[in-house]
This record gives sequence, structure tokens and C-alpha cells, in this order.
Amino acid sequence: MDTETLTTHDADDDPRNRDIKIYINGQLLHRDAAKVSVYDAGFMLGDGMWEGMRLYDGVWSFFDAHMDRFFDSCKAVSLDVGMDRNGIMEALKQTARANNMVTDVHCRLMLTRGLKAKPFQHPSLSRTGPTLVIIMEHSKPATALQDRGIRLATVPQVRGLPMSQDAKYNSHSKLNCVIACLQAEQAGADEGLMLDPHGFVNTTNACNFFIVRRGEVWTSTGDYCMNGVTRQTVIDICRAEGIPVFEKNYSLYEAYGAQEAFLTGTFGAQTPVAEIDGKPIGDGTRPVTQRIREVYKQWIAKDVAEQAHRWT
Repeated sequence: MDTETLTTHDADDDPRNRDIKIYINGQLLHRDAAKVSVYDAGFMLGDGMWEGMRLYDGVWSFFDAHMDRFFDSCKAVSLDVGMDRNGIMEALKQTARANNMVTDVHCRLMLTRGLKAKPFQHPSLSRTGPTLVIIMEHSKPATALQDRGIRLATVPQVRGLPMSQDAKYNSHSKLNCVIACLQAEQAGADEGLMLDPHGFVNTTNACNFFIVRRGEVWTSTGDYCMNGVTRQTVIDICRAEGIPVFEKNYSLYEAYGAQEAFLTGTFGAQTPVAEIDGKPIGDGTRPVTQRIREVYKQWIAKDVAEQAHRWT
């Protein structure tokens, strides 16, 4: 049995990434020289928000959807971005040019509350403005992910209620997901399948989760998970293509008996699931997943064409 551990963020090695330049508050620094203070609120407390985006043919796909989520999240936690979305785009352009990057690029855009005057919690101690960091890498998802699929293990760690820490925040505070990832690894799986507080199937530690049953596509209600941009795009694709799609509560019973299952995320798009808790999912043909993948590529191409004027 193949026991190699894979993740939805496995990428083919690219030596160009050893010399990338990273954007920190307007400066572009070699990755070895790019530093953030130990007094930064992001390092000290996980106080920040981030977005993962992909660059295709000089265009950041679904840029507006990512920025809607980013600015909404920052507003919700009273985190001043310090610029509008045009300013963010200019910073992205500057970083891409400095790295000679055009396509097959993944970006992690990170904003923290900035330097703290003292090493304590209160947000008012961050007095010098936010810290904006942009890391871009040449990045293609590893082909083994599509060939073998991801192995999931149901983990005891759950995605919590909105009044504890709302899972809709794409925050730097990822310990909940890290614990789930560790639990999955200790169970011999690639990623953890997380339930919601009521025991219904929710999401994985890194991606949104879908199943296919009798031609229908199911995903969670979205009440307790990151409402991913790719997740919403898949739902929109299903509606446009006449594929029945439901955001609903369902249990492991339905997940184990699914004909297909897949994960969604900006990096891997749609990644097939091979097994859950040691139980194989379907017969490996995955026709609905493949159809969604093909249409998703078409939607990416359309979005790139429509946005191209923003990068001239």
C-alpha cells in the first residue's frame, strides 16, 4: 500500500523559488533577508488576515472575490489595511515584476496589525500601522495529487461556533487547523476531515470538502467553514452546468457512501479524495469531478481575459 503522505499544497520543486523577492511594506527583499519583528502582532498573537491567490497569464484569478473577503475580514476585526484594493493590486504587480512572474504563480498576501509597543495582547499596543507581506512562488500542483487522490481521516478537532472564532475569518490564527492536521497525520492520513459542532461533515483542515452522490454534488451549509472562493466557484459552476448542488447538513454515513469526493482550494482547484477513514470512495473514475475541473479551467480563462485590462 502506498503510504507516502501528500497534501493539497504539494507542488513540483522549482529552483527559481530559492531566490524570490518578498514584499514587506513597500520593500522587496531576497527571501533570506525578508524579516518581520518578533514584536509584530502577527508573530506574537496571530493577529492578522491573509489571502491565497493564483496568477495566470499575468492576471490574478477571481481577484475581486478575494479582495471582498479580505477587506470584509479586516473590517470585521478593525484592522486598517492602509490602502484600497487598487493599492493591493499595485503591490502585487510590483512583486510579480520583481520576480519575473507571469503564470503558474501562487501568492500568500498577509496583513497583520503591525508592531506592538509591548509584548501584550491589546490591539491598541500596535501603534505604527499594519505590516503587509506578499510571498510569491513559482508553483504547480503535484500531478500525484490527481492520480492518487487525498486520504482523509476524520479527526476530533472541530470547526467551532462563530462566537468562539468564526471559521469564516481567513486569519493568521490557524492553530485549530494545525491540530486537526496533526491528528490526521497521526492517523496515517494526508489531511483531517473536520466535523461541525453538531457532528455533520464540514471541511478539512486546509480545504473545503464536497461529495458526489448519485449525480448530486453536496457540500456543507457553510455555517462553520471558510467560505472559499473556489468553493463558491464550484457551486456556481454546478448551477450553470445543470449539475444538482446542495449546501446541506450530512453525516459521515453519506460521505462514506459517496461515489466521488473532492477538495477545493485556490492552489489545487479540485483535488480528488481517494479514501475517508480507510474506506475507498467510489471506483476511481470521478466523472463529475472531472467535468467540474474542465469547466473550472474554462472559467479561469474567461476571468483572465476579462481582467486583462487591469494589468496593462
